[in-house]
Amino acid sequence: MHFDFSFAHPTIWVFLAIVIVIAGAMYKGIHKVMAKALDDRADGIRSELEEARKLREEAQTLLATFQRKQAEAEEQAKDIVKQARLDAETMASQARKDLKERLERRAEQAEAKIKNAETQAMADVKARAVDLATKAAEQILRNDLSSTDHSTLVKNGITEMAKTLN
Repeated sequence: MHFDFSFAHPTIWVFLAIVIVIAGAMYKGIHKVMAKALDDRADGIRSELEEARKLREEAQTLLATFQRKQAEAEEQAKDIVKQARLDAETMASQARKDLKERLERRAEQAEAKIKNAETQAMADVKARAVDLATKAAEQILRNDLSSTDHSTLVKNGITEMAKTLN
């Protein structure tokens, strides 16, 4: 590219205008204002980074605390489930024991009722036999002993007793 240094060329005037504006700005201290603004911005960013670092540390502390609490809660839940299982097993064992005891008592009661029924039945049979024997004796006494055969009377009495007992 070829550059022709002449005041008739507009590029020279644009260059001179920019140099004058920059020199004026430097004279007025714009560079100090810009440097201060950049320093302030850097300080702001630095403080924001420091605050973000502190917040990150707090967040990590909270995360560790929550993780520890979660582990404790899980441990408590395991303990509760373990205790519930033990309680359920104990209750089931006690229920089986109680049921066994009740069944044994009922069996004993049933056996006692059966024995009582047997005793009552034997007493009824004996009473019935006595009644029949008494009736037979009465009948024998009413009838003339001399006119009838003793063996026939005994056979009739036994037959009557068998019919009545059955």
